[in-house]
Amino acid sequence: METAVKIPRHVAFILDGNGRWAEQRSLPRLEGHRAGVNNIRPILKFLNNHGVRYVTLYAFSTENWNRPQEEVNGIFHLLESVMSKEARELHKNGVRILHIGRMDGLSPKLQKSINRAQKLTSSNTGLTLVFAFNYGGRAEILDAVRKFVASGTPVDTLDEKAFAKYLYTADLPDVDLVIRTGGEIRTSNFLIWQAAYSEYYFTSVFWPDFNEAELEKALLNYSQRQRRFGGL
Repeated sequence: METAVKIPRHVAFILDGNGRWAEQRSLPRLEGHRAGVNNIRPILKFLNNHGVRYVTLYAFSTENWNRPQEEVNGIFHLLESVMSKEARELHKNGVRILHIGRMDGLSPKLQKSINRAQKLTSSNTGLTLVFAFNYGGRAEILDAVRKFVASGTPVDTLDEKAFAKYLYTADLPDVDLVIRTGGEIRTSNFLIWQAAYSEYYFTSVFWPDFNEAELEKALLNYSQRQRRFGGL
């Protein structure tokens, strides 16, 4: 990639199309999710090598509980595998792992894997990898309101900056670029607050096929946009 390309600080992905990728190949849907998990490593490596500092992956939404239980259990198992097996490799590369979303409903084993991965990598200063798992933008805002009310802070002191401290992403910068694979053109309750002024890039390519060449296209497209944030 040419050095003239502007690189976003924070890139977020809506990982869509895993199931349809598998169905096109007459494979079980879970094999699509497995292929999607395997695609994370090269994408992270590419982004890290090009100076992106924060990457958020929308892996499982609060609405995904409506999928068949077998598929949900399989996705949980895959995430647990990532947290257990990949965390050490990511740690060696200086990656900090964070989780955003609700822990309730997740198995104790999965919760343990998430907590262990976060603790192991907490002092790393390289790329920050955020897993949005059992996450929903509306749920996050409701949880933030509950935290604010419970804090007893006077309402008249609340502004956007203060409110952001109650979100799951309190210590993270807002998202510069949201990439959604799989052909759907909607935000699906993802980072409602943090992506208010993000640039969006939609592609019909399924996530398991979203390779470095496709990522270059997205970053080049982002680089050609002018971000005014409501100004001129």
